[in-house]
Amino acid sequence: MSCHLPVELKHKAMWVMKMLNLDWGAASNQMLNDLNMLDEFRLKAYESSSLYKEMMKRYHDQRIEKREFVVGDLVLLFNSRLHLFPRKLKSKWTGPFLVTKVLPMVRLSLRIVKEQGSW
Repeated sequence: MSCHLPVELKHKAMWVMKMLNLDWGAASNQMLNDLNMLDEFRLKAYESSSLYKEMMKRYHDQRIEKREFVVGDLVLLFNSRLHLFPRKLKSKWTGPFLVTKVLPMVRLSLRIVKEQGSW
């Protein structure tokens, strides 16, 4: 059993090209132009998305509140390594801690506050 389907499709494609008087060169040039336009569109989308991200970062940074801590403040400590032991309902904040010393570059010296009682 043999199959002549690919030859038949190729023959019909050539027959249609001849019937419609289409030119392979013009069709391939049009396809290359379409691909170039698609590449330009993708590049413009990439540029506009990076511009949008930059504007959103600027917007976010303008609205961040500067926090200054003084000795005696009670603070909570964020545990960024909690994802090693994932628990949905576990709090990522520990504390409270008492600020004992304020160091440069937003560094703090903390001391654990003993809990007064329980709920």
